[in-house]
Amino acid sequence: MQVFYDYLREQLLNAQIHPRIAIYLAAMGTFIILSLISLILFFPLRKLLLTIIERFTRHTETLWDDALFDHKVFHAVAHLMPGIFIYFSAGFGSEDLVALPEVIKGIAKIYITFAVVLSLIRFLDASHDIYNTYPFSKERPIKGYLQLVKILIYSIAAIILVSILVNQDPGKLFAGLGAMAAVLMFVFKDPILGFVASIQLAANKMVKPGDWITVPKFNVDGTVVDISLTTVKVQNWDKTITSIPTYSLVSESVTNWIGMQESGGRRIQRSVFIDMARIRFCDQKFIEHIAQLPVIKSYNEQKLALDSSFPGWAEQLQSQPTNLALFKAYIEAFLWTNPNTHNSMTLIVRFLQSTERGLPLEYIVFSKEQGSDRYEAIQAEIVDHILAVIKEFDLRVFQNPSGSDYRYMARIGNNNEIG
Repeated sequence: MQVFYDYLREQLLNAQIHPRIAIYLAAMGTFIILSLISLILFFPLRKLLLTIIERFTRHTETLWDDALFDHKVFHAVAHLMPGIFIYFSAGFGSEDLVALPEVIKGIAKIYITFAVVLSLIRFLDASHDIYNTYPFSKERPIKGYLQLVKILIYSIAAIILVSILVNQDPGKLFAGLGAMAAVLMFVFKDPILGFVASIQLAANKMVKPGDWITVPKFNVDGTVVDISLTTVKVQNWDKTITSIPTYSLVSESVTNWIGMQESGGRRIQRSVFIDMARIRFCDQKFIEHIAQLPVIKSYNEQKLALDSSFPGWAEQLQSQPTNLALFKAYIEAFLWTNPNTHNSMTLIVRFLQSTERGLPLEYIVFSKEQGSDRYEAIQAEIVDHILAVIKEFDLRVFQNPSGSDYRYMARIGNNNEIG
């Protein structure tokens, strides 16, 4: 470019043009030629190179080169060619126009900086897609780490751009950041806390995308959609999206239901309050009547099929059982024979401390269905059956009297007075 500049300036001077004007015209013409050469280098050469790279990547078996091309990493790298060419060709006219080469070089540095930043950001995005193809990526997401790297890249690029604009050494600006550490800590508090939390979440396998979590403080109950450096997106069961700080998954109480999902069962824990005034001892006739119920017969058949020496249902009872003991044994048999519950997992039927509302009979069993719709349906079926069969044991569910009960008692009293 220096040779072309000198030639153009001499031609203008020979044409009797004022020397100062000739210098400016020669510089302008040289800059136009430099820009045209850069465009020629950029568009046709870039198209040729990208065509060759695309053909190469499509015929390889590896996935990383396809991801790099799909994220246009090579497109961004191609921007370096015109920037580098302009930078090394901008020395023309330095003896006549001292500031012009520096200005052109400054523009070229800014262009190269943008090209490098764009290439690195696209490379990180492609790396994230490549990482997600591995099975362990579901347990150890790296999106938060990549976002932190992007912040560092943007920060360094901003300092370099400022150093170019003020014509100062970038090292001096980096040294001045020490005095701004407190301010930066305050400004980037959430990213710093999120980065530390991301490390803890990944290292301890606490939460990952796809997990069902509940966070009572934020009224969150749903599936983790995305974990980034500063926020975690959770889709609640009502299809709303809640964003919570990443560090709250470490600092707050969080329930992760992944253990339940991996176990293949979901716990059902409910209580029925028994009216204690109806509890009584049972005679042999009553016991034989209960033994004829379909659930008891099915229970005996299934137990005997597993173990021929298994004692009969009545033989497991105490010598003089109560109707409440029979009812408890019946509930155990019903839950064990229910095709929707797990026999190999916890199955408990127990009495809790009695209260003014009666005697609580609590049952704990695990459902084979984990989906909320089927899970709730199974719970409803168990409750329906228990409330319907309790009359067979001459028992009654306790409930506080309502207004209709008082009106019924009043009518009974009036009828007795009339009679």
